[in-house]
Amino acid sequence: MDQNQTFEQFLANQVPEISPWNFLINLLLTALLAHLLGRIYARYGASLSNKKSFAANFELIAVTTMIIITIVKSSLALSLGLVGALSIVRFRAAIKEPEELAYIFLTIALGLGFGADQRIVTSIGFFFVLAVIWGKHFLKPTDAQRSLNFTILSENPLGLSLDSIVETIMPHCKELEMKRLDENKNYMEAAFVAEFNNFKDLNKARSALHGLDNSIQISFLDQTGII
Repeated sequence: MDQNQTFEQFLANQVPEISPWNFLINLLLTALLAHLLGRIYARYGASLSNKKSFAANFELIAVTTMIIITIVKSSLALSLGLVGALSIVRFRAAIKEPEELAYIFLTIALGLGFGADQRIVTSIGFFFVLAVIWGKHFLKPTDAQRSLNFTILSENPLGLSLDSIVETIMPHCKELEMKRLDENKNYMEAAFVAEFNNFKDLNKARSALHGLDNSIQISFLDQTGII
């Protein structure tokens, strides 16, 4: 009985000691690095979604994670309470591509690291990941940087097949990869990533697609984007 009382007192009296200055510094560093990560994702991400809109969530996720970890890290009672709360709350996010999930994990890692007051280790790991991202971008061949995301929308799906679209585009590009296909009896929408040698080949592909079906709508998006 005495042991049970001692354990209950331990849980009730354990109050985390949080330095306001350290908390403020960690908060600012977390927000700053999360903002930098968002800009890196907007610049080098290959996702077909709205990258800037998605990246705008990084700061909120990182800071929220950092605050939670700071509060519960030195309190067993709060940690147990957090586990119970998370078992009730169900998170549903529309993560469509593995790259998005990787950036979300890195954002959470920032919050965890600074929340645990591990500034140096977290910063080193973060900048190492950024170096890997930059290296993958700048070390690949120049032609590979001319990749474009483009979407083809047709309201006449019965008269336009996926095979005919691919056969029309392939002679004008180096590589072609289909990312998504949505189709029903009223319309067909196909999203691709293609590598073109130059603008002339891109224009030839566009003209060939309109020659295949003059009613189709084509949208091109530069994969690198602008910071």
